[in-house]
Amino acid sequence: MKRHSAAVHYRIAVHDLHAHLWSVTLTVAEPSELQVLQLPVWIPGSYLVREFAKQVLQVRATQQGQNLSVQQTDKATWQVETNPDQPLVVSYLVHAYDNSVRSAWLDAQRGFFNPTSLCLRVWGQTDLPHVLELPAVQECPDWRVATSLRAMKINAHGFGSYTAANYDELADAPVEMSDFWSGHFSSKGVPHRVVVTGAAPSFDGTRLLADMQAICDTEIAFWHGRGKAAHSHYVFLINAVADGYGGLEHQYSTALICKRDDLPRKGEATASDGYIGLLGLISHEYFHTWNVKRLRPAAFERYDYTQENYTDLLWFFEGFTSYYDDVLLCRAELISPAVYLKLLSKTINQVWQTPGRKRHSAAQSSFEAWTKYYRTDANSANLTVSYYTKGALIGLCLDLSLRQSGHSLDEVMRGLWKRCKAGPMTEQDLLAVLKDTTGRSWQRELKAWVHGTAELPVLDLLQAQGVSVLQDAAPMAQQLGLRVQENHAVQVQTVLNGGAAEAAGFAPGDEWLGVELPASKQTSTAWRLKKLDQLPLLLGRSQQCTALISRDGQLLKLPLRLPKQTVMQYRLGLTNPVRVGQWLANK
Repeated sequence: MKRHSAAVHYRIAVHDLHAHLWSVTLTVAEPSELQVLQLPVWIPGSYLVREFAKQVLQVRATQQGQNLSVQQTDKATWQVETNPDQPLVVSYLVHAYDNSVRSAWLDAQRGFFNPTSLCLRVWGQTDLPHVLELPAVQECPDWRVATSLRAMKINAHGFGSYTAANYDELADAPVEMSDFWSGHFSSKGVPHRVVVTGAAPSFDGTRLLADMQAICDTEIAFWHGRGKAAHSHYVFLINAVADGYGGLEHQYSTALICKRDDLPRKGEATASDGYIGLLGLISHEYFHTWNVKRLRPAAFERYDYTQENYTDLLWFFEGFTSYYDDVLLCRAELISPAVYLKLLSKTINQVWQTPGRKRHSAAQSSFEAWTKYYRTDANSANLTVSYYTKGALIGLCLDLSLRQSGHSLDEVMRGLWKRCKAGPMTEQDLLAVLKDTTGRSWQRELKAWVHGTAELPVLDLLQAQGVSVLQDAAPMAQQLGLRVQENHAVQVQTVLNGGAAEAAGFAPGDEWLGVELPASKQTSTAWRLKKLDQLPLLLGRSQQCTALISRDGQLLKLPLRLPKQTVMQYRLGLTNPVRVGQWLANK
């Protein structure tokens, strides 16, 4: 038998819209005598073991209509004894009610899935061709299909058969089904499709396409100049919901989720903060087409879908992508330098207001993403720092430092692309390209910025680049060292190390009901507190009070003293607009 010509075939159909069940039929043309089948436990790009197999139901196997025994050997693995001369047919159901970009969804309005949530891997045949068959959904005649997979034989709505060279390629191609809005544009000769599900009637698709084309033009030029792009086609899958934000990158596509309110609206000329945020997300995920999907950590040369895949380079792949996502919006002329500096101010304040930055390096944060970044709790801000935000500031520091000697981080990124042949890279590759670019070692900087916990020289470098650094009083929550949720009450979510709230004895989960002041003949001594901004009004000139809180059904009194020095936050401005403009335009 010539096993290399065999295809693994999946037929994925709607089983029950209202029960949110997909039906999967897997046919293995030439199975092994003991055929092992396994579902991934995580999806690349989202570093958490998510246990997709918990949604799998009723696994059955047959050969020529005869039932076979299926044995589950661990949480995500099944095996079947077969006759290797006969096709093996395995059928099962998958419950799909995760309306995120990471898993699978099915209801009467929309179907979506990542193959990592539905498609069992066939051991011994993952490098062989795979076929995905998507039959039309009779209950939803208006539904169409969008995916980056190569079509074999499909109808006008996109239902039919698609092919992938191997399981990795299949796993990297999410599928959208619904009565979506669809548009197209070409960027540097590369066809792009944009699909938006759930948009309101006010949605301005023409503007979105134009702005997205500007982003794609800018990013392809960033990596390739006038050369040919790394990809032959691309699909954006955007799910617009009442409340949501996020994205997951793939080689030829990305799945995005955004607020319906953040989409551009017909008749509105200005860009809302929400729309700018959406454009930044689009820029970020598209930049991943190069930075993590092709140029990637050496540890990701081949994904192991059975367990955590560790790397200490997420500060580079996610952080530097976070640095460039808004910079490239500037270059695409979708935001002004002033708007960019406003966004950068927010990033700086986020990092500076995280006590965990003094305990956890960016490299450590990357390596422990599986347990810290993706498993956050009330104390996470005290334990770790985001490799997204701190990584973005490391990229900023590196870029501005390079520019002082007539170079830029752009050169380094393209040098890495060339050195690593658009493939696996290590930190040593980055150091080598930095030295080749500038003629000196950058090991000291990376040791301090990436592997250390001292403050980054962000502010000094920005001032040297023509940016003014101003300070304003931080919001009251930050003054007290709290992160709270306010909705007719003040609910404490996080108590930051070293703050006034920690000294008073606040704890996550406390409900802050009110404040009590020293007795006075002129005013009430106790006040209800609904928002922290009320605190200065209630305290007057007093710097201390008794906080009245509810914890585990008990009413407690905590002695609160405001900090002696006002806690500040940063605001960036333009001291030298020409120089800042040159930096952001890379001139």
